[in-house]
Amino acid sequence: MEVQSRRRFLTEAVLLLSSAFVIPTGITGEEKHAISGKKNPAESYPSYLKLFKSSELSERAKKLYSFYENCCLCPRDCRVDRLKGQTGKCEATAKLKISSAVPHFGEEAPLVGKRGSGTIFFSHCGLRCVYCQNYTISIEGEGIEISDERLAESMLKLQKWGCHNINLVTPTHYVPSIVNALQTAIPMGLRIPLVYNTGGYERLEVLQLLEDIVDIYLPDCKYMDSQQAGRYSDEAYNYPYYVKIALKEMYRQVGDLEMSGGVAVRGLILRHLILPRNIAGTDEFCKFVAENLSRTTYVNIMRQYRPEHKAREYPEIARRISRKEYQEALNWAKNHGLHRIAR
Repeated sequence: MEVQSRRRFLTEAVLLLSSAFVIPTGITGEEKHAISGKKNPAESYPSYLKLFKSSELSERAKKLYSFYENCCLCPRDCRVDRLKGQTGKCEATAKLKISSAVPHFGEEAPLVGKRGSGTIFFSHCGLRCVYCQNYTISIEGEGIEISDERLAESMLKLQKWGCHNINLVTPTHYVPSIVNALQTAIPMGLRIPLVYNTGGYERLEVLQLLEDIVDIYLPDCKYMDSQQAGRYSDEAYNYPYYVKIALKEMYRQVGDLEMSGGVAVRGLILRHLILPRNIAGTDEFCKFVAENLSRTTYVNIMRQYRPEHKAREYPEIARRISRKEYQEALNWAKNHGLHRIAR
Protein backbone atom coordinates (compact mmCIF):
# COMPACT_ATOMS: atom_id res chain seq x y z
CA MET A 1 0.00 0.00 0.00
CA GLU A 2 1.47 3.34 -0.97
CA VAL A 3 1.59 6.30 1.35
CA GLN A 4 -0.46 9.12 -0.12
CA SER A 5 -1.10 12.66 1.09
CA ARG A 6 -4.34 13.56 2.85
CA ARG A 7 -5.26 15.97 0.09
CA ARG A 8 -4.77 13.36 -2.62
CA PHE A 9 -6.70 10.69 -0.73
CA LEU A 10 -9.70 12.86 0.03
CA THR A 11 -9.75 14.46 -3.40
CA GLU A 12 -9.75 11.11 -5.14
CA ALA A 13 -12.41 9.76 -2.79
CA VAL A 14 -14.72 12.69 -3.48
CA LEU A 15 -14.11 12.42 -7.22
CA LEU A 16 -15.02 8.75 -7.23
CA LEU A 17 -18.07 9.15 -5.04
CA SER A 18 -19.47 12.00 -7.10
CA SER A 19 -18.45 11.18 -10.68
CA ALA A 20 -20.26 9.06 -13.25
CA PHE A 21 -17.63 6.86 -14.89
CA VAL A 22 -18.03 4.90 -18.10
CA ILE A 23 -16.39 1.63 -19.12
CA PRO A 24 -13.12 2.62 -20.85
CA THR A 25 -12.28 1.58 -24.39
CA GLY A 26 -9.84 -1.27 -24.94
CA ILE A 27 -11.62 -3.57 -22.48
CA THR A 28 -11.53 -7.26 -23.38
CA GLY A 29 -14.55 -9.34 -24.27
CA GLU A 30 -14.13 -11.40 -21.13
CA GLU A 31 -14.22 -8.30 -18.93
CA LYS A 32 -17.22 -6.84 -20.77
CA HIS A 33 -19.10 -9.99 -19.82
CA ALA A 34 -18.08 -9.55 -16.21
CA ILE A 35 -19.28 -5.95 -16.13
CA SER A 36 -22.51 -6.54 -18.02
CA GLY A 37 -23.48 -9.52 -15.88
CA LYS A 38 -23.10 -12.14 -18.61
CA LYS A 39 -21.24 -15.33 -17.89
CA ASN A 40 -17.53 -15.10 -17.32
CA PRO A 41 -15.20 -17.90 -18.49
CA ALA A 42 -14.53 -18.50 -14.79
CA GLU A 43 -18.23 -19.14 -14.28
CA SER A 44 -18.12 -19.78 -10.56
CA TYR A 45 -16.67 -16.36 -9.76
CA PRO A 46 -17.56 -14.16 -8.06
CA SER A 47 -19.06 -16.59 -5.58
CA TYR A 48 -21.22 -14.02 -3.76
CA LEU A 49 -23.75 -14.15 -6.61
CA LYS A 50 -24.91 -17.60 -5.54
CA LEU A 51 -25.36 -16.51 -1.94
CA PHE A 52 -27.40 -13.53 -3.06
CA LYS A 53 -29.73 -15.67 -5.17
CA SER A 54 -30.35 -18.08 -2.29
CA SER A 55 -30.98 -15.25 0.24
CA GLU A 56 -28.12 -16.61 2.36
CA LEU A 57 -26.26 -13.32 1.90
CA SER A 58 -29.11 -11.44 3.56
CA GLU A 59 -29.06 -13.79 6.55
CA ARG A 60 -25.33 -13.37 7.00
CA ALA A 61 -25.62 -9.59 6.74
CA LYS A 62 -28.17 -9.56 9.57
CA LYS A 63 -26.01 -11.77 11.77
CA LEU A 64 -22.90 -9.69 11.15
CA TYR A 65 -24.69 -6.40 11.83
CA SER A 66 -25.60 -7.67 15.29
CA PHE A 67 -21.87 -7.82 16.06
CA TYR A 68 -21.77 -4.00 16.14
CA GLU A 69 -23.92 -4.00 19.31
CA ASN A 70 -21.34 -5.90 21.37
CA CYS A 71 -18.34 -5.69 19.09
CA CYS A 72 -16.32 -8.88 18.72
CA LEU A 73 -15.35 -8.50 15.06
CA CYS A 74 -11.64 -8.88 15.80
CA PRO A 75 -9.60 -10.61 18.53
CA ARG A 76 -9.48 -7.39 20.58
CA ASP A 77 -13.00 -8.39 21.70
CA CYS A 78 -13.80 -4.88 22.97
CA ARG A 79 -17.54 -5.58 23.49
CA VAL A 80 -18.61 -1.96 22.97
CA ASP A 81 -21.91 -0.91 21.37
CA ARG A 82 -20.73 0.72 18.19
CA LEU A 83 -24.30 1.34 17.03
CA LYS A 84 -24.55 3.83 19.90
CA GLY A 85 -21.29 5.49 18.94
CA GLN A 86 -19.10 3.70 21.45
CA THR A 87 -15.56 2.89 20.31
CA GLY A 88 -13.01 0.25 21.22
CA LYS A 89 -9.36 -0.23 20.32
CA CYS A 90 -9.86 0.56 16.61
CA GLU A 91 -11.73 3.80 17.51
CA ALA A 92 -14.39 3.21 14.82
CA THR A 93 -18.12 3.50 15.36
CA ALA A 94 -20.65 1.64 13.19
CA LYS A 95 -20.61 4.57 10.76
CA LEU A 96 -18.50 3.72 7.72
CA LYS A 97 -15.46 5.90 7.15
CA ILE A 98 -13.18 5.70 4.12
CA SER A 99 -10.08 7.54 3.05
CA SER A 100 -10.34 6.88 -0.69
CA ALA A 101 -11.86 4.64 -3.34
CA VAL A 102 -9.69 4.59 -6.44
CA PRO A 103 -8.02 2.34 -9.04
CA HIS A 104 -4.69 1.32 -7.50
CA PHE A 105 -1.61 0.08 -9.35
CA GLY A 106 0.72 -0.63 -6.43
CA GLU A 107 -0.68 -4.02 -5.46
CA GLU A 108 0.50 -7.47 -6.56
CA ALA A 109 0.52 -8.02 -10.34
CA PRO A 110 -2.35 -10.57 -10.35
CA LEU A 111 -4.60 -7.97 -8.73
CA VAL A 112 -3.53 -4.97 -10.79
CA GLY A 113 -3.75 -6.41 -14.31
CA LYS A 114 -3.99 -3.64 -16.90
CA ARG A 115 -6.52 -1.33 -15.26
CA GLY A 116 -5.79 -1.60 -11.59
CA SER A 117 -7.29 -2.95 -8.41
CA GLY A 118 -10.36 -1.05 -7.21
CA THR A 119 -9.16 -0.20 -3.72
CA ILE A 120 -11.37 1.16 -0.96
CA PHE A 121 -9.22 2.31 1.96
CA PHE A 122 -11.13 2.15 5.24
CA SER A 123 -10.24 4.46 8.11
CA HIS A 124 -9.12 3.10 11.51
CA CYS A 125 -7.49 -0.23 12.38
CA GLY A 126 -7.44 -2.55 15.38
CA LEU A 127 -3.72 -3.39 15.18
CA ARG A 128 -2.23 0.11 15.52
CA CYS A 129 1.33 -0.88 14.58
CA VAL A 130 4.04 1.53 15.68
CA TYR A 131 5.63 1.43 12.20
CA CYS A 132 2.41 1.87 10.18
CA GLN A 133 3.09 3.63 6.88
CA ASN A 134 -0.49 4.87 6.66
CA TYR A 135 -0.97 5.90 10.28
CA THR A 136 -2.91 9.05 9.41
CA ILE A 137 -5.65 6.78 8.04
CA SER A 138 -5.40 3.69 10.24
CA ILE A 139 -4.59 5.32 13.58
CA GLU A 140 -5.59 8.97 13.28
CA GLY A 141 -8.78 8.06 11.43
CA GLU A 142 -8.40 10.35 8.44
CA GLY A 143 -11.27 10.01 5.98
CA ILE A 144 -14.92 10.81 5.28
CA GLU A 145 -18.07 9.18 6.63
CA ILE A 146 -20.37 7.51 4.11
CA SER A 147 -23.50 5.36 4.20
CA ASP A 148 -23.61 1.67 3.30
CA GLU A 149 -25.50 2.66 0.15
CA ARG A 150 -22.75 5.06 -0.84
CA LEU A 151 -20.21 2.29 -0.39
CA ALA A 152 -22.23 0.16 -2.82
CA GLU A 153 -22.14 3.02 -5.34
CA SER A 154 -18.37 3.25 -4.92
CA MET A 155 -17.99 -0.44 -5.71
CA LEU A 156 -20.03 -0.06 -8.87
CA LYS A 157 -18.10 2.99 -10.02
CA LEU A 158 -14.80 1.17 -9.56
CA GLN A 159 -16.20 -1.64 -11.70
CA LYS A 160 -17.31 0.81 -14.38
CA TRP A 161 -13.85 2.31 -14.34
CA GLY A 162 -12.63 -1.13 -15.43
CA CYS A 163 -10.95 -2.33 -12.24
CA HIS A 164 -10.46 -6.08 -12.03
CA ASN A 165 -11.68 -6.41 -8.43
CA ILE A 166 -12.95 -4.56 -5.38
CA ASN A 167 -10.04 -4.42 -2.93
CA LEU A 168 -11.24 -3.83 0.64
CA VAL A 169 -8.24 -2.44 2.54
CA THR A 170 -8.36 -2.88 6.34
CA PRO A 171 -11.98 -4.06 6.32
CA THR A 172 -12.22 -6.11 9.52
CA HIS A 173 -13.96 -3.57 11.74
CA TYR A 174 -16.48 -2.69 9.01
CA VAL A 175 -17.38 -6.20 7.76
CA PRO A 176 -21.11 -5.86 8.63
CA SER A 177 -21.45 -2.66 6.62
CA ILE A 178 -19.46 -4.09 3.71
CA VAL A 179 -21.70 -7.16 3.42
CA ASN A 180 -24.77 -4.94 3.74
CA ALA A 181 -23.47 -2.70 0.94
CA LEU A 182 -22.81 -5.77 -1.19
CA GLN A 183 -26.50 -6.64 -1.02
CA THR A 184 -27.26 -3.28 -2.61
CA ALA A 185 -24.50 -3.47 -5.20
CA ILE A 186 -25.27 -6.94 -6.60
CA PRO A 187 -28.75 -6.21 -8.05
CA MET A 188 -27.27 -3.02 -9.50
CA GLY A 189 -24.74 -5.09 -11.48
CA LEU A 190 -21.65 -5.77 -9.36
CA ARG A 191 -19.86 -8.75 -10.91
CA ILE A 192 -16.16 -8.58 -10.01
CA PRO A 193 -14.33 -10.43 -7.20
CA LEU A 194 -13.98 -9.08 -3.68
CA VAL A 195 -10.47 -8.89 -2.22
CA TYR A 196 -10.24 -9.01 1.58
CA ASN A 197 -7.04 -7.04 2.28
CA THR A 198 -6.30 -7.49 5.98
CA GLY A 199 -3.58 -7.37 8.60
CA GLY A 200 -4.43 -10.96 9.46
CA TYR A 201 -5.88 -10.23 12.92
CA GLU A 202 -9.20 -11.99 12.39
CA ARG A 203 -11.74 -14.07 14.30
CA LEU A 204 -12.65 -17.48 12.93
CA GLU A 205 -16.38 -16.89 13.40
CA VAL A 206 -16.31 -13.78 11.23
CA LEU A 207 -14.24 -15.45 8.51
CA GLN A 208 -16.66 -18.36 8.41
CA LEU A 209 -19.47 -15.89 7.71
CA LEU A 210 -17.43 -14.54 4.80
CA GLU A 211 -17.14 -17.90 3.06
CA ASP A 212 -18.34 -17.64 -0.55
CA ILE A 213 -18.55 -13.85 -0.17
CA VAL A 214 -14.81 -13.22 -0.49
CA ASP A 215 -13.08 -14.76 -3.52
CA ILE A 216 -9.56 -13.47 -2.89
CA TYR A 217 -7.99 -13.22 0.55
CA LEU A 218 -5.00 -10.87 0.84
CA PRO A 219 -3.78 -11.14 4.45
CA ASP A 220 -0.52 -10.01 5.95
CA CYS A 221 1.23 -12.29 8.43
CA LYS A 222 3.10 -9.79 10.60
CA TYR A 223 4.64 -11.78 13.44
CA MET A 224 5.27 -15.33 14.55
CA ASP A 225 6.17 -14.40 18.13
CA SER A 226 3.69 -13.05 20.69
CA GLN A 227 6.20 -10.77 22.43
CA GLN A 228 7.05 -9.00 19.18
CA ALA A 229 3.35 -8.64 18.35
CA GLY A 230 2.65 -7.12 21.74
CA ARG A 231 5.57 -4.72 21.55
CA TYR A 232 4.91 -3.33 18.07
CA SER A 233 1.13 -3.70 17.69
CA ASP A 234 -0.31 -2.19 20.86
CA GLU A 235 -0.29 -5.27 23.10
CA ALA A 236 -1.76 -7.65 20.51
CA TYR A 237 0.07 -10.55 22.17
CA ASN A 238 -2.47 -13.01 20.79
CA TYR A 239 -1.76 -12.03 17.17
CA PRO A 240 0.31 -15.14 16.24
CA TYR A 241 -2.36 -17.44 17.64
CA TYR A 242 -5.19 -15.81 15.70
CA VAL A 243 -3.32 -15.19 12.44
CA LYS A 244 -2.42 -18.88 12.14
CA ILE A 245 -6.06 -19.88 12.58
CA ALA A 246 -7.14 -17.18 10.12
CA LEU A 247 -4.68 -18.22 7.42
CA LYS A 248 -5.73 -21.85 7.64
CA GLU A 249 -9.39 -20.87 7.34
CA MET A 250 -8.76 -18.54 4.40
CA TYR A 251 -6.84 -21.24 2.59
CA ARG A 252 -9.57 -23.78 3.32
CA GLN A 253 -12.14 -21.47 1.76
CA VAL A 254 -10.35 -20.36 -1.41
CA GLY A 255 -7.20 -22.47 -1.85
CA ASP A 256 -4.25 -21.55 -4.06
CA LEU A 257 -4.45 -18.52 -6.30
CA GLU A 258 -6.36 -19.05 -9.55
CA MET A 259 -6.01 -16.79 -12.60
CA SER A 260 -8.13 -16.02 -15.63
CA GLY A 261 -6.66 -13.97 -18.45
CA GLY A 262 -3.64 -13.12 -16.32
CA VAL A 263 -5.76 -11.71 -13.48
CA ALA A 264 -6.59 -13.24 -10.09
CA VAL A 265 -10.16 -14.52 -9.73
CA ARG A 266 -9.96 -16.62 -6.56
CA GLY A 267 -7.48 -17.81 -3.97
CA LEU A 268 -5.01 -16.72 -1.33
CA ILE A 269 -2.28 -14.11 -1.79
CA LEU A 270 -0.20 -14.01 1.37
CA ARG A 271 1.95 -11.05 2.40
CA HIS A 272 4.79 -10.94 4.88
CA LEU A 273 6.71 -7.75 5.64
CA ILE A 274 10.34 -8.35 6.55
CA LEU A 275 11.35 -6.39 9.65
CA PRO A 276 14.94 -5.63 10.72
CA ARG A 277 16.75 -8.33 12.74
CA ASN A 278 14.13 -10.90 11.73
CA ILE A 279 11.69 -9.46 14.26
CA ALA A 280 8.78 -10.63 12.07
CA GLY A 281 10.06 -14.24 12.28
CA THR A 282 10.36 -14.75 8.54
CA ASP A 283 12.00 -18.15 8.86
CA GLU A 284 9.14 -19.42 11.05
CA PHE A 285 6.62 -17.83 8.69
CA CYS A 286 7.99 -19.74 5.69
CA LYS A 287 7.94 -22.99 7.66
CA PHE A 288 4.33 -22.42 8.74
CA VAL A 289 3.13 -21.76 5.19
CA ALA A 290 4.88 -24.83 3.79
CA GLU A 291 3.63 -27.15 6.53
CA ASN A 292 0.11 -25.80 7.11
CA LEU A 293 -1.04 -24.24 3.86
CA SER A 294 0.71 -25.22 0.62
CA ARG A 295 4.11 -24.92 -1.01
CA THR A 296 2.21 -23.46 -3.98
CA THR A 297 0.80 -20.59 -1.91
CA TYR A 298 1.33 -17.26 -3.69
CA VAL A 299 3.56 -15.34 -1.26
CA ASN A 300 4.77 -11.76 -1.34
CA ILE A 301 7.82 -11.42 0.90
CA MET A 302 7.96 -7.65 1.12
CA ARG A 303 11.16 -5.66 1.52
CA GLN A 304 9.69 -2.14 1.55
CA TYR A 305 9.77 -1.62 5.32
CA ARG A 306 10.75 1.86 6.38
CA PRO A 307 10.59 3.37 9.88
CA GLU A 308 7.36 5.41 9.84
CA HIS A 309 5.07 6.73 12.57
CA LYS A 310 6.70 5.88 15.93
CA ALA A 311 9.23 3.33 14.66
CA ARG A 312 12.24 5.52 15.37
CA GLU A 313 11.41 5.32 19.06
CA TYR A 314 12.38 1.65 18.84
CA PRO A 315 16.12 1.42 17.96
CA GLU A 316 15.88 -2.17 16.74
CA ILE A 317 13.43 -1.22 13.94
CA ALA A 318 14.61 2.33 13.32
CA ARG A 319 16.20 1.44 9.96
CA ARG A 320 15.31 -0.17 6.64
CA ILE A 321 16.23 -3.81 6.05
CA SER A 322 19.51 -4.64 4.38
CA ARG A 323 20.04 -6.44 1.09
CA LYS A 324 21.47 -9.34 3.10
CA GLU A 325 18.31 -9.59 5.21
CA TYR A 326 16.13 -9.67 2.12
CA GLN A 327 18.22 -12.36 0.46
CA GLU A 328 18.15 -14.38 3.68
CA ALA A 329 14.35 -14.21 3.65
CA LEU A 330 14.22 -15.46 0.06
CA ASN A 331 16.55 -18.31 0.97
CA TRP A 332 14.27 -19.36 3.81
CA ALA A 333 11.32 -19.43 1.41
CA LYS A 334 13.29 -21.52 -1.08
CA ASN A 335 14.54 -23.91 1.59
CA HIS A 336 10.96 -24.57 2.68
CA GLY A 337 9.86 -25.25 -0.88
CA LEU A 338 7.85 -22.09 -1.48
CA HIS A 339 8.12 -21.30 -5.16
CA ARG A 340 5.28 -18.87 -6.03
CA ILE A 341 7.07 -15.80 -4.75
CA ALA A 342 5.96 -12.37 -5.97
CA ARG A 343 8.72 -10.29 -7.53
